Amino acid sequence: MPIIKPVKGKHPQIPEDCYIAENATIVGEVSLGKECSIWFNAVLRGDVHFIKIGNKVNIQDGAVIHATYQKSPTTIGNNVSIGHNAIVHGCTIHDNVLVGMGSIIMDDCVVASNSIIAAGAVVTKNTRIEAGSIYAGVPAKKVKDISEELISGEIDRIANNYIKYSSWFKE
Repeated sequence: MPIIKPVKGKHPQIPEDCYIAENATIVGEVSLGKECSIWFNAVLRGDVHFIKIGNKVNIQDGAVIHATYQKSPTTIGNNVSIGHNAIVHGCTIHDNVLVGMGSIIMDDCVVASNSIIAAGAVVTKNTRIEAGSIYAGVPAKKVKDISEELISGEIDRIANNYIKYSSWFKE
């Protein structure tokens, strides 16, 4: 069974159509939208500030979602994929975003819609990611604009695939 527990009287809010892996951890003030999936060893800690997650969000294996005490909550929009072992901390991610494997997004960053954070990128505190762009590197910098093919071929495809994958585990 996953660890799902309140902290200081604040309970995770998880719709019935979400998939939560058996060893995922969700604690405190965390709200998930519809059709979300939280995968193996993922941790969502809403203990020091709230975490609000939209619809069709997948948080892949080993990812950590956290916030900063009394300063920076974490808000994730709709149709977002958080890659394996990524860290998303005290920031805002808008709709239709792919956060690559092993990347880190730090406090008070804003990732605009239709963007990709490349695998291994480190988005430093207060960075503003432009809509429709790809950021890569350490520290992350804009490397190019996103084509419509990348939006449908990567961002949408991965989010939709994770809805399919989670159905395999609900059977």
